[in-house]
Amino acid sequence: MAKVEAKQLVVDEISNVINDADSVILVNYSGITVAQDTELRRAFREEGILYKVYKNTMMNFAFKGTPCEELCKHLEGTNAIAVSKDDATAPVRVISKFAKTAPSLELVAGVVEGGYYDSEAVKKLADIPSREVLLSRLLGSLNSPMANLARVLNQIAEKLGGPAEAAEEAPAAEAAAE
Repeated sequence: MAKVEAKQLVVDEISNVINDADSVILVNYSGITVAQDTELRRAFREEGILYKVYKNTMMNFAFKGTPCEELCKHLEGTNAIAVSKDDATAPVRVISKFAKTAPSLELVAGVVEGGYYDSEAVKKLADIPSREVLLSRLLGSLNSPMANLARVLNQIAEKLGGPAEAAEEAPAAEAAAE
């Protein structure tokens, strides 16, 4: 196989990886140890995130004509990409958490749900909770009024003498009315 064909396979692989991804985060991994890199890869695997090192020139070719094209201007040095197809903010959260123990790990830029984010904007995305947390908060908010209504009705029933006594008084009141 010729070099050009081999390189084209790598470009196609990158294109397939970033296709339909919720987020593609560019990471500068220079300065981290092998042990730290192994730990980082494990953290990514646990979250279902693909983390891979490719040559900058191969990423440059793959990013052309895609929403990730903005990342081409950052392709210098030792870069890797973290790709998530499920949770758009998961790669940023993992990297930010890991960067606390390995300060040389750097968020370079990213494309999240089709929008380009520079280094500072990507770091702010780390504070956004996961989709599951946001959904549970929403459901809690929707459930809260119903729970409050149930508590109020329960307190009214207790004030009237409890549910059992209120049920006994109702037939007596109906008999008196006849």
